[in-house]
Amino acid sequence: MKHLIFLATLLAATPALAQDKLTLLLDWFVNPDHGPVIIAEENGYFADAGLEVTVIAPADPANPPKLVAAGKADLAISYQPNLHMQVAEGLPLIRVGTLIATPLNCLAVLKDGPVQSLADLKGRKVGFSVAGMEEAVLGAMLARHGLTSADVTLVNVNWSLSPSLMAGQVDAVIGAFRNFELTQMALNGVEGRCFYPEEEGLPAYDELIYVANPATMDAALIRRFLAATQRAAQFIVNHPDESYAIFAATAPELQDDLNRQAWRDTLPRLSQSPAGLDAGRYAAFEAFLAGAGLVQGQRRVAQLAVDLGAQ
Repeated sequence: MKHLIFLATLLAATPALAQDKLTLLLDWFVNPDHGPVIIAEENGYFADAGLEVTVIAPADPANPPKLVAAGKADLAISYQPNLHMQVAEGLPLIRVGTLIATPLNCLAVLKDGPVQSLADLKGRKVGFSVAGMEEAVLGAMLARHGLTSADVTLVNVNWSLSPSLMAGQVDAVIGAFRNFELTQMALNGVEGRCFYPEEEGLPAYDELIYVANPATMDAALIRRFLAATQRAAQFIVNHPDESYAIFAATAPELQDDLNRQAWRDTLPRLSQSPAGLDAGRYAAFEAFLAGAGLVQGQRRVAQLAVDLGAQ
């Protein structure tokens, strides 16, 4: 992809002067979850919207929302559960769009391993990548089985969720994406299984969202960005094979069985109306966090998310 660069080289970028510039920080390395962003660039939808979009993969997946809050980028791809926690902590962030409209996160274990129920996690190691919400989600899931976070040992495995589980370094991983990690394991001859947060007491939520700083964001520019990604999401659903070929052609590491299968598994989860907001979903998740004591107080939906499609 022409504008995929790393943060260290951001200052070297020379976008076209005729277009408005926008910087987007990813949540992870490029993968099928980011399909609408990549296709919007490759098919010229951003250019049609008068946008020059610089896409940056993070060195640390925990940093993108913090950088947006600090005014270092226009948008970041983040997670709805994390947004609630970060706003409660005082970070100036707001959801402006949705990328993946269903939960992807799960707690993954080996199918034939020692963890057959969440109660079996007592005294075991659980790997994670992004501190904060993943630990809170795990705690809520464990509580339904008479355990607390103190009953497990948390291990930061950074990018290495499936490899650390397959290698036996941990007994489970939280933050595994059900459209990616389980396939990665199967391709390596290891069968895994998932425990799903929304089946363990958590309300359903948007997995991947676009967040901005509400004090500094350019709403009109973001609307154009969301319109371009909506166009791309529609193209992906209508032309899954052609869109995968375009996506995979942007980098050799995307041209494998893992990404090909993940592309297919991700299609039904892509938001087809990224600007639209399900306010009830945000209210329910905020109420859940407050009721579980994971945040102090309870924020109104307007403090968490905005519907740019309705303005």
